[in-house]
Amino acid sequence: MPDSISLRLNGRPVQLNVDGDRRLLWVLRTELGLTGAKYGCGEAHCGACTVLVDGAPVHSCRLRVKDARGREVVTIEGLEKDGRLHPLQKAFMENDALQCGFCTPGMIMAALGLLNANPRPSEEQVARGLERNLCRCGAHPRIVRAILAAAAQMGGES
Repeated sequence: MPDSISLRLNGRPVQLNVDGDRRLLWVLRTELGLTGAKYGCGEAHCGACTVLVDGAPVHSCRLRVKDARGREVVTIEGLEKDGRLHPLQKAFMENDALQCGFCTPGMIMAALGLLNANPRPSEEQVARGLERNLCRCGAHPRIVRAILAAAAQMGGES
């Protein structure tokens, strides 16, 4: 029997009637058509599915949708405002921090969670903050540079 689940998604109220034990990733991708969060490992090891829940990075492949009830969920699709990319999205492009692009949405969401908690991180703090997000292409140095550039450009405001 479906559960009635209300949450805020990318700044808007959403009402779902789904099995509450389904993983948030699959509800985002199949019911809501938001495919930015990727399925990588399904075990919360790779970070491809990272979204923000109440401002903190969460691996959506492991979060039951009923555990998002009443919370604010932000996906990569929710960062663009009025046709303008978020500073992190721009910084990833400007610093060539995407290669194949598969990890990019999860990396950006993890970075935003990091910047929410620490608006002026050091290079070491950024690297530590991305430990749960893998890039198989080896773009980590450019990803770290992009996050530091975005933090500077954002002036401590995420």
